[in-house]
Amino acid sequence: MFTLFHHPLCPHSRFVRLVLGEYGLDLRLVEERAWERREAFLALNPAGTTPVLIDEGRPAIPGAAIIAEYIDETHGAKMGERRLLPTTVGERIEVRRLMAWFNDKFFEEASNPLVTERIYKRFMREGNGGGAPSADVMRAAKTNVRYHLAYLGWLAKTRNFLAGDRLTYADLAAAAHLSAIDYLGDVPWGEDDAAKAWYARVKSRPSFRPLLSEWLAGVPASRTYVDLDF
Repeated sequence: MFTLFHHPLCPHSRFVRLVLGEYGLDLRLVEERAWERREAFLALNPAGTTPVLIDEGRPAIPGAAIIAEYIDETHGAKMGERRLLPTTVGERIEVRRLMAWFNDKFFEEASNPLVTERIYKRFMREGNGGGAPSADVMRAAKTNVRYHLAYLGWLAKTRNFLAGDRLTYADLAAAAHLSAIDYLGDVPWGEDDAAKAWYARVKSRPSFRPLLSEWLAGVPASRTYVDLDF
């Protein structure tokens, strides 16, 4: 069994949970408030960020991209057509490109600012950056969501899944980040039908069920969050 140090609304943690869910791997969750910078957690990941995966007998595995590569190296080959990182060089490049688009670019410009301002800052001490959310930061992030959604919609119109003909890490990365801000009600689904239809397909997969069943105390999910026919 794997152990994952995560936060319920950390988009990168959600990505890893979806990956493990697609592969049917058992997982024990440990909630980590990374901003508290616990010494024991910093010993696992000196960067102090979630997620961190523990596979008994191995070094701690920090970060979404490193975890994804590790899971592919240790479990991908046995998955056959369900492998989330394809085998051909060209396909792997495209999957990795889109993983980076969502795990890096979308995270920096949209999902991280929104989750930080609306969730994390509620629990952070003022000296660590806590306090009232910044309206300017949230306004900019919501604007960024719109152009990312348009790009995702273009991909969904031209391909069966985001990186090609079948489900890959790219779809799970995009869905993980969107799910975190969909929880907050910050995705303008009415602006792109193709993106909405693609997300509904991914959201309906069994790997998504644990995410949809979790609610953060004091922060109810949006109306569309659990609705598969939104």
